[in-house]
Amino acid sequence: MSKQSPFAREEVMEAYLDSLLKEPETPEDVTARTAKLLEQASQQIAETTLLGVEEQDSTQHKEEAIADKVTSIIETSTLNSVEDNKRNPVAQTESQKNRLLDTEIKSKVPLKDTLGFRFQALFFEVAGLTLAVPLTTLGGIHQIEKIGPLFGKPDWFMGVMLHRESKLNVVDSAKWVMPEKYDENLAQSLNYRYLIMLGESLWGLASEKLVNTVNLTTDDVKWRESTGKRPWLAGMVKEKMCALIDVEELISMLNKGLSSNDQTP
Repeated sequence: MSKQSPFAREEVMEAYLDSLLKEPETPEDVTARTAKLLEQASQQIAETTLLGVEEQDSTQHKEEAIADKVTSIIETSTLNSVEDNKRNPVAQTESQKNRLLDTEIKSKVPLKDTLGFRFQALFFEVAGLTLAVPLTTLGGIHQIEKIGPLFGKPDWFMGVMLHRESKLNVVDSAKWVMPEKYDENLAQSLNYRYLIMLGESLWGLASEKLVNTVNLTTDDVKWRESTGKRPWLAGMVKEKMCALIDVEELISMLNKGLSSNDQTP
């Protein structure tokens, strides 16, 4: 028997994500509402048992295949870009000059308007909550290795992981996304295995499980109702009951040291 997550019941997960999408009147309102939903979710937790060895092996192989598929897509996209630049070096120089400006402009445009009608997304799990990242804004997937802590950082900052010549910033995704639920019991239950890299930044979200890559359309998403709080949350994938991440907004918040519920300047 596989373990059930705190968000195993679909109606509870949908209500939780709906509450995040809507703009609350006051911080006290959202805290109370979220606490109530999380309490309801916690009541649905069944007794957990260890996965059998065969099931663990099957899950691991599936996740490795997902990581390989995503890496292949990213590498192919990068290779095509490099080949285009070789054929047109002038355009390459111009592209490098405009990259930061383009990123800034894109971050001000709703994610829905930048993806196109059809797009692919990577689904992954954190403490029973499924999150989705569009592949066009995914920087890669790494196995989590030794993480070196840094002092003077926010509590959701796990530390730095060395990968080749890069120092990757590791985010405790559970603590960042749902700080109101995070406690010692949850911290002890987490088993982070993958680092989901965000765009071209050095930020990565710690993940427990890779679920799948899925073809979506903009109609599959319930988009956020207004701007303001939680700009990182673009919407909810309706059938999958998961949160769709706006990577550019998330990077901006992480750079500013903000948590998921903080108001952006």
